[in-house]
Amino acid sequence: MKFSLMKPLRPLQPLFSSLWIPSFWIAVVLTAGCTSPGVQRPGGSRVTEIRADERGRVAGTGIESQDLVAVADKMARSLLNVPQVAQGPTAPRIVLEPVLNETRFAINKEMFLDRIRIGLNQKAAGRMIFLARDRMASLEKERELKRTGAVTSSTDPQLQEFKGADFFLTGKLQSLTTRNSKGVSDYVLYSFQLIDPRTSEIVWEDAAEVKKEGSEDAAYR
Repeated sequence: MKFSLMKPLRPLQPLFSSLWIPSFWIAVVLTAGCTSPGVQRPGGSRVTEIRADERGRVAGTGIESQDLVAVADKMARSLLNVPQVAQGPTAPRIVLEPVLNETRFAINKEMFLDRIRIGLNQKAAGRMIFLARDRMASLEKERELKRTGAVTSSTDPQLQEFKGADFFLTGKLQSLTTRNSKGVSDYVLYSFQLIDPRTSEIVWEDAAEVKKEGSEDAAYR
């Protein structure tokens, strides 16, 4: 008769109770879904903020922000030296005319004149006045409401006519493109004029030119 010295093994207790298993997996999911601040996700892209007058890494041979800033600042400084503006008895009233875009690049044409106007209003110290002709529909509606008594006017009781323009400020963008197996080259000419509407005389004109070359072309929208 044989006797075993080993006692029968007792069944092992489950490592995870039925109530603890769901809690465990919920904690795993929540932990995996959280990312601590400042940690870049794998494969993600980092955005770098630069000044508008700087040339970034994402660049092409066309019209870009640094060109707009440089050209607009140059035109504003040049306009302040026009005798009709610098030495006139009164501040001339100027209307901005649309810019003609004859380049191959799709751009917001009005940004140049807006940038020039903003620069002049900041630096001219009242030596020129810009008329909001692009808001004529709203201005005419407001004037008609005042005339009919629908709204009151404390600043213009006589309802004077809109002021006329002493000068028109406009510009044109032109370009030449060269392309071969080595890449692409773009030359852009930025020209601006101040025109007397009574005589059609060009009382001021200035220009800036930029030429760029690159191995690849870029898409502008």
